[in-house]
Amino acid sequence: MSPKAIVVFSGGVDSTTCIAIAQSQGYECIALSFNYSQRHVIEVEVAKKVAAHFGVEHRVFTLPSGQFGGSALTDKNIAVPQYSGSKDIPVTYVPARNTMFLAIALGLAEVSKAHHIFLGINTIDYSHYPDCRPEYLEAFQNLANLATKAGVEGEKFTIHAPLIHLTKAEIIKLGTKLGVDYGMTFSCYEPDENARACGQCDSCTFRKKGFEEAGVEDPTVYY
Repeated sequence: MSPKAIVVFSGGVDSTTCIAIAQSQGYECIALSFNYSQRHVIEVEVAKKVAAHFGVEHRVFTLPSGQFGGSALTDKNIAVPQYSGSKDIPVTYVPARNTMFLAIALGLAEVSKAHHIFLGINTIDYSHYPDCRPEYLEAFQNLANLATKAGVEGEKFTIHAPLIHLTKAEIIKLGTKLGVDYGMTFSCYEPDENARACGQCDSCTFRKKGFEEAGVEDPTVYY
């Protein structure tokens, strides 16, 4: 039997590449997406379609991030900034988002007998979020194996972040080799009502830069 893996999945460039990588390595994947009160639910709909394309089970959980706000992605009173190149943590940081995502992924993994969790974070072309660092993933993996029945009984969990040291261009080149159609994916923080990307936010900027540097045509529709 193929080993099972939970893939934290937004339907963007990184998480879609992660599914392609996991499948290429022989994992039976479950794609896990979240409605966390983000400014739009387009990414959830995109994730559903991309998961279907890969032929994997898709689960969607709802998280109450909007109840405490504190981020431009969950509070409409905070404007989404254009990319600035600053190394400060931007207002698009969602408090404890990856910790919440991984906690739900861990619970689903334990119930599903999946001992692997894939997360498409990276530390090269990113917005300096503190929950995208290798030391964070190491700490969470230690927690996962201390705080679960499976971990205590010797069925250890492994957190995989295969993109963590890759640039966006390297990610796109890798995904292209694996046959990923990036035209299916979506990455914008502030799309319009027609699901067109803004082209100015951090996510759009890194995406455009990645396609340009990879020498791959950008299939994104911008407004």
